[in-house]
Amino acid sequence: MYFLSGWPKRLLCPLESLEQPLHIQTDPQRAFFAVLSPSQLSIWYCRPSVLIVSYKELSKAASQFGPYKQAEWRPDSTMIAVSTANGYILFFEIPSARDKYLYEPMYPKGSPHLKGTPHYKEEQCAPSLNLEMKKVLDLQASITSLQSMLEDLLVATADGFLHLVHWDGMTNGRKAINLCTVPFSVDLQSSRAGSFLGFEDVYIRDMEYCATLDGFAVVFNDGRVGFITPMSSRFTAEQLHGVWAQDVIDGTCVAVNNKYRLMAFGCANGSVQVYTIDTTTGAMQFSHKLELTPKQYPDIWNKTGPVKLIRWSPDSCVVMVTWECGGLSLWSVFGAQLICTLGGDFAYQSDGAKKDPLKISSMTWGSEGYHLWVIDGNSSSNMKSERDANNEARQFGILQFHFIKSALTVNPCMSNQEQVLLQGEDRLYLNCGDATQAQNPRNTSAHSEHKLTRERGPFSDGGLDSQGLSTLLGHRHWHVVQIHSTYLESNWPIRFSAIDKLGQNVAVVGKFGFAHYSLLTKKWKLFGNITQEQNMVVTGGLAWWNDFIVLACYNLNDHQEELRIYLRTSNLDNAFAHITKVQADTLLLSVFRDIVILFRADCSICLYSIERRPEGLNPTASIQVLQEVSMSRYIPHPFLVVSVTLTSVRTETGITLKMPQQACEAESIMLNLAGQLIMLQRDRSGPQIRDKDNNPNQRKHLPFCAPVVLAQSVENVWTTCRINKQKRHLLEALWLSCGGAGMKVWLPLFPRDHRKPHSFLSRRIMLPFHINIYPLAVLFEDALVLGAVNDTVLYDCLYTQTSAREHLEVLFPFSIVERTSQIYLHHILRQLLVRNLGEQALLLAHSCATLPYFPHVLELMLHEVLEEEATSREPIPDPLLPTVAKFITEFPLFLQTVVHCARKTEYALWNYLFAAVGNPKDLFEECLMAQDLDTAASYLIILQNMEVPAVSRQHATLLFNTALEQGKWDLCRHMIRFLKAIGSGETETPPATPTTQEPSSSSGFEFFRHRSISLSQSAENLHSKFNLTKTLSMPSGPSGKRWSKDSDCAENMYIDMMLWRHARRLLEEIKLKDLGCFAAQLGFELIGWLCKERTRAARVEDFVFALKKLHKDFLWPFPVIPASSVNSPFKNGKYKTAVGEQLLKSQSADTFVNMEMDTGVSNTPRSRSWLGTIGSSQRELDTVSSHGPHMQDAFLSPLLSKGDECSIGSATDLTETSSMVDGDWTMVDENFSSLSLTQSELEHISLELASKGPHKSQVQLRYLLHIFMEAGCLDWCIIIGLILRESSVINQVFSIMQSSDIDREICQNIKTGLYAVDKWASTDCPGYKPFLNIIKPQIQKLSEIAEEQVQPEAFQPVNPSKVTEQASPRAEESRTSSSHGSNPQSDAGSSSASRHEEDKSKTEDEDSFQEGSYDCIVS
Repeated sequence: MYFLSGWPKRLLCPLESLEQPLHIQTDPQRAFFAVLSPSQLSIWYCRPSVLIVSYKELSKAASQFGPYKQAEWRPDSTMIAVSTANGYILFFEIPSARDKYLYEPMYPKGSPHLKGTPHYKEEQCAPSLNLEMKKVLDLQASITSLQSMLEDLLVATADGFLHLVHWDGMTNGRKAINLCTVPFSVDLQSSRAGSFLGFEDVYIRDMEYCATLDGFAVVFNDGRVGFITPMSSRFTAEQLHGVWAQDVIDGTCVAVNNKYRLMAFGCANGSVQVYTIDTTTGAMQFSHKLELTPKQYPDIWNKTGPVKLIRWSPDSCVVMVTWECGGLSLWSVFGAQLICTLGGDFAYQSDGAKKDPLKISSMTWGSEGYHLWVIDGNSSSNMKSERDANNEARQFGILQFHFIKSALTVNPCMSNQEQVLLQGEDRLYLNCGDATQAQNPRNTSAHSEHKLTRERGPFSDGGLDSQGLSTLLGHRHWHVVQIHSTYLESNWPIRFSAIDKLGQNVAVVGKFGFAHYSLLTKKWKLFGNITQEQNMVVTGGLAWWNDFIVLACYNLNDHQEELRIYLRTSNLDNAFAHITKVQADTLLLSVFRDIVILFRADCSICLYSIERRPEGLNPTASIQVLQEVSMSRYIPHPFLVVSVTLTSVRTETGITLKMPQQACEAESIMLNLAGQLIMLQRDRSGPQIRDKDNNPNQRKHLPFCAPVVLAQSVENVWTTCRINKQKRHLLEALWLSCGGAGMKVWLPLFPRDHRKPHSFLSRRIMLPFHINIYPLAVLFEDALVLGAVNDTVLYDCLYTQTSAREHLEVLFPFSIVERTSQIYLHHILRQLLVRNLGEQALLLAHSCATLPYFPHVLELMLHEVLEEEATSREPIPDPLLPTVAKFITEFPLFLQTVVHCARKTEYALWNYLFAAVGNPKDLFEECLMAQDLDTAASYLIILQNMEVPAVSRQHATLLFNTALEQGKWDLCRHMIRFLKAIGSGETETPPATPTTQEPSSSSGFEFFRHRSISLSQSAENLHSKFNLTKTLSMPSGPSGKRWSKDSDCAENMYIDMMLWRHARRLLEEIKLKDLGCFAAQLGFELIGWLCKERTRAARVEDFVFALKKLHKDFLWPFPVIPASSVNSPFKNGKYKTAVGEQLLKSQSADTFVNMEMDTGVSNTPRSRSWLGTIGSSQRELDTVSSHGPHMQDAFLSPLLSKGDECSIGSATDLTETSSMVDGDWTMVDENFSSLSLTQSELEHISLELASKGPHKSQVQLRYLLHIFMEAGCLDWCIIIGLILRESSVINQVFSIMQSSDIDREICQNIKTGLYAVDKWASTDCPGYKPFLNIIKPQIQKLSEIAEEQVQPEAFQPVNPSKVTEQASPRAEESRTSSSHGSNPQSDAGSSSASRHEEDKSKTEDEDSFQEGSYDCIVS
C-alpha cells in the first residue's frame, strides 16, 4: 500500500542561530510546516523545502512563557497557536505579503517554460510570509494537549479542565469544563447518570478530534482511554458524555482516522489498540491490534517501550507508529504490517553490528503522503559536540522520508484491473512489463525464476482483456514512468493515477487538469491550452474506458461539477471532450463494462451508460443517465465511503445458470463504507421485463434491494467482468483484502452437472485465507495475487568509519520496492475441504489443473496440513490430512505430490503422512506399474529410511531391473550407487534422484565414456590396463568407483550379476544396439564379459535371424543388385591398395603414437585391429585429406527420442581439428590429384552409398565390430561384416581363424551359418549374392583348414595384476596376418579414411551431441 523509497534526506537550515527542533506540524493543506524549538517558531515551505520565516522569542518573554511545547494550525492556515510550558497559549497570525515571493525558479534562455501561465507564482514560488504574535492567553495550568476543532481550539490542562477557545474574540469565548463533571459509562444506552471520573488529579494526557464521529478520543494520565461526545450542539459539561474502553489501562497517545472512524490508542506495552464506535449502542468496540510478533522480531518485539507517536496518513490508508526506544513502523488501516525499521538492514550494519534505532520526538505527513517529516531525537546530542569543529550547526535534525503508494489508496476504481500501479511524487511504477508484449494478450514468453510463486507457462483460454501472465509477472523490476516535468511543475502533487485494461496507457491527475502517457509511443500528452488545464480540478478520480478517459471534475470558470470524457488519440483539448453537467460534487467514480458509476456528496449513486459514436476522424463518446439510487438513509457521512464498484456478483447463482447472459450484467453495487462492505443487488422478485426488442437505453432498470453487509474490515475489493466458462469459480468470485486478517474470497458454489442445488446449500461462501504479501491486484484465471514488498540494500561500507557518524547512507539502508506474487489456490481448496465441500473443491481444482504450478498447489496444501497436524500438541478431533490425501488421489500427480512433500518434510512427520496417504511400499509399486521410475526412485529414499535394508534392497533391485529394461541410464547409475550404499552402510548419503530424465540418457551410444583408448595394445594388455586404470569420475555421479574397489565385495558381485543378466538377455534377444547403449552408459566392461560368454550367450544360433534383426535395429537397408555390377574396379582390391599406399607415404605411422587429447574426461579402449577393419574405399575417396598429424576429439551424442526413426543413436565422432568445420571437405593433398573416375565408377559409388544405412548406424556397427573382434566373438564379426558388406572384415576373421587356436565348434558354427545365409540370400535376398560370391573362396578355404596349435593367450582374459605396456609379439603377428590377408590393405590408410569420413558428419552429429567432448589416446 505504502512503500519506503531511497534514503531519507536531512534538511539544511540557513540560519546559524536556529535551535534544535522539538515539534513539527504541517498545515491542513500540507503546503507549509511549522517547526518549534524551545524559543523559536519557524514556518517552512514543503516543496521546495525552504525556510520562509522564523520568529525568535525575546529572552525576557521566553523566561515568562517557558519553552514552546506544541503547535496547532487554524483550519484555514491563517493562524498558529503555540502552547508553552508555563501554561500560556500564544496566537500567531500569518499575513501573506501579496505578490511577493522569496524563491523563484530560474530557467535557461530559450526554455519552453513560460512565466505567463495562470497561477504560475503560487505554484512554483515559495511565498513571502510574516509571523506576528496577536494574543497571549494564560490558562494558569500546564497545557497537555491542543486540538483544533472546526472554528474552536480545544485545550486540555493538567488541572483536569477542558477549555474551548475561539480563534476569534478570545476574551468572551472561553468555556472551561471540569472533567470530573462529565459522566462516563460503558455505552450510551446505560443510564444517563454514568460514573464520574471521581479523582481529583485525573486529566487528559492526549486527545484528537474526530469529525466523522463528532467527538474526541482521549487518553487520561492514569492510562485509561475513552471517547467524549457532545450530546447536542451546545458544548457544555451537561451536554458532554464519555464512554470507556474497558480493556485499556496503559494508554499513552491517540490518533484518529476520520475516513474509517477508527481511534488508535498507543499503549505502554508497545502495542496499538484500535477501536471504533458501535453505531447502535455508542460503546467503544475493539477492532484490531497493531503489535510486533516474536516470530518476525524475536529480539525486539517486547523491548520497544511505550508507543510514543501515532500518525495517520492524509488519505487515511496507513498509520505510522513510533516507540520510546525508537524505530518506525507502518501499518495498513486494518493492521497489515508494511514496514518496520527495528529489524533487518535498518537495525544491523553490514558487519552484523547493531545500530541505535532512530528516536523520533515528533513527526508529520507531507502532501498526499509522499513524505514523512521526522524530528530526529538523537541529533541534538550528536551535534553539540561537533558544532565548533565542523560547521555542523547547519545540519538540521529534520529528516524527510519518501514514500511511493498504490494507486488504490486514492483511486479505488483501479480495483477491477489486474495491474499493479504505484505512484510516487514524480513517477509511476507499473508491473505491466514491456508494452510491446502486452499488445498480444496472454503473451506467454516464459522465463524461469527462482521463486516458486513466479513460476509461469502457457495458458489456454484467457479472455482478450487479460494480459499475459509473463507480462504481469515478468521479472522483479518495475516499468518506471517519469511524469512530465512541465505538467508536474505547476500541478504538483500527483493526486490520482489510473492504467487502462491492457496496461498500455496511464493517466495522472495533479492539482489541476490531467495528463496521459502511452507506453507504446513513450510520449506524454498535455493540454495544449494551459488555461483549460488550470480551470479544471478532478474531484472523484479517473478511469479508462477503452480508448477514453472518464473523469469527474469541477469547472472553476463556470463553478459547475462535470463528468468529462476525453479521447486518448485526439489532442488534449476540451473541444474533443464530451462534457455532462452533474448535480452534486462527485467523490468517487468507477467504470463497469459500458456503465459509469458516480458516488456524490449528497450520498446518492448515479449510473450512466457510455456509448462510442464514430463521428468523422475522431470518434466521441456520449453519456446518458440510467438510474439514480439514494443512499442517504444508510450512509452517515459521504466522506466515509471508501470505494464504490458495480459488479456482476449475485447471491443466487442458480439464476446465472438458467440465464447465463445475465452473468455479465451489472447486478449489484459494492460499497465500502468505512471498512464495511455493503452490497445492493437488483431486485428480481418483481415481474421480469422481456427486453429482446427494446433499446437497452430506454428499458426500465430494476430497482435495488436493501443493502446487506458482506464483510467487515475491508481495505480493497477486486472483481472482474470477464467470463470464462472453464473457471467460473474464480471469475465470479469477489476478492477482499482485510489488512491483518489476510484476504477473503466470496466464492460461488455451483451444483454439479446442472443438477438442482440442495435447498440447504448456500449459493455463496466467504472463505478467509492468509497470504504473506500485501495484495495489490488479483489475477483471476491464474489464481495469483500480485503485490509489492519493501527491500533494503546496505551501503555503509562505502564510507570510512571517521566520517560515518552523520551520513544518512550509513544510518539507513537504501529502500527499494520489489514486485512479488503469491499462489492462493491451496488455501481455498483447503477451506472448502474443511467445510465438507469436497465436490466444489474438485470442480475448482479441475478447472485450474492446466496451470503450470498446479502440482505445486497440491504439494503446498498437503505440506501445510501435515505440518500443522503432525506438530500439534493437542489431539486433533477431526484431522484434515486424510481428506486432503483422498482429494489429491483424484489427480494423476498424486504419487509425485506425496513423495515431493515427504522429501521436503522432516523425517519425524513421515509416519503421520503415510498413515494418511498409504504405505510407501504400495505407492512404490504403483509408480512401477505406472512406469514412473523417477518418482519410484524418490520413494526408494523414503523406504530406505523407514524400512530395514533388506526391504529397500529388494525394491531397489526391482527398480534397477526396470530401469535397465527401459534404458533409463541416469537412473541406473544412481541405483548402482544406491545399492552399494546400502551394502557398505553409507546410508547417510542417499542418492540424489533426478526429478527429470536427462535428454542424453534416452538412448544412444556414448562411446569413449571414461575409457582409455589405446590403439596399439593387444586384448590381454588392454584388459589388464583397463581393470587397473579405469576411474569412472562421471559428472552425474554414477557408481564408477566399483571398478577400482575390491571386486570380491559381495555388493559389487550382486550388482555385477544383475548387469551380466541384463547383458545376456540383450544378447540372446539380439538387441545389439541396446547392448551398446547399456555398455557405454553404465561403463559395463563389455569385452571382458563377452570373452567369458563367447561360447554361451555370445554365440549366434541363427545367422539369418540375427542378420534380419540387425538390419531392422540399425535401419540398415537390404542390398539390391546393381545394374552395372559386371566390370567394376572395386571388385578386386587394386584400387584400395593404391589409396592405402598413397596414404602411408604421406602420413607416417608415427603420427598416431600417443596422441592424447585433454578435454577433461577419462579415455576409451580401442585396439589397432579395429583400424585395420574399417575400409570403406569409396568413401575414402571423397573424404580423405592428409593433413599430417592433427589432434582428434571424440564427441558424444544422445538420441533425440526413442520414437524418432531418423535419429539412430550417437557414436564416436573423431574429428579433425582443422578449420574446415562447415562440412565442405575438399581434396587437399597433391598425392590425390592424379586419381580420376569414369562415369560407370561414379554410378557404382552412388549406388553403393544409397544401399548404406544412416551414418550413425554405420559408426555404431563399426564400434560393435571392434568390440566383438577384441572379445573374439567371431560369429558376430562375420554378421556385422555381412551387413557392412566389407570383405576385408570377413577376410580378417578367416585369417584369425587360420592363425589361432580357435574352437572347432565355433568354426563349424560360422561355416553352417554362412551356408544358411547363402541359402536365404538365394531365395529371399538376392542383393547379398554378389558379396557372398566374393567371399566364397574364403568359405571353402575355411572348411579345408587343418588343425594347428596356436598360443591361446591372445583372446583370453588375463589376471588383472599383470601389467604390460608393450604389445606381445604374438598379437603383432596376428595383426600382421590379418592386415595382409587375401585382401591386403593398409591399416593407417583405412583408419585415416574412416576418420575423415566421420569428420564429414561432424556437423550433423553435433546437433544431438550434448554430453560434451571426451578424450582418447590414439597410438
